Amino acid sequence: METQARKLWEQIIAKGSVDDHQFETKLHLQSGATDQDIAGLEDALGVVIPEQIKAFYCIHNGQQQQIETTCFVRNLTLSPIHEIIENWTFLQEEFDPEDWEVDAQPGVQPLAWNSKWIPIASNGGGDYLCIDTDPTEEGTIGQVLYFWHDWEYRSVEASDFFKFVEIALQEEETN
Repeated sequence: METQARKLWEQIIAKGSVDDHQFETKLHLQSGATDQDIAGLEDALGVVIPEQIKAFYCIHNGQQQQIETTCFVRNLTLSPIHEIIENWTFLQEEFDPEDWEVDAQPGVQPLAWNSKWIPIASNGGGDYLCIDTDPTEEGTIGQVLYFWHDWEYRSVEASDFFKFVEIALQEEETN
């Protein structure tokens, strides 16, 4: 799993460096998370972190949030563990799971917010890329979805995080 995670990080950096030789520096990547960091995240959120996320974060514990930070894929910055906990806490307090009537794709719980979603990345506008640890029977633990703060649609973006990154990198090739 760690080998796949390293390969994805290498692909992210190589892809961004084609257009910007300073890309890796502008990512403001943090050192890898420790087993203790991951355990603290699991305790704080009350979930089991999928192995892909553990492997990805053991290489880089997200990005330092600075004005000039470059997105790692799409328009997303990868949250460090402490920020995942802060964002999750905010979402817990802000959104009652039954606040809205939600249109959810099969596999996703039809909730405005689910405490079993892990908000690992954000676009800075109140929207989060989440890892779903509580899918319906049609879903898969570890599937990736977006939490849109002002849109009631919930859909699976990829069956797992590594596939999501691969899809995002391929999209960027065609744009």
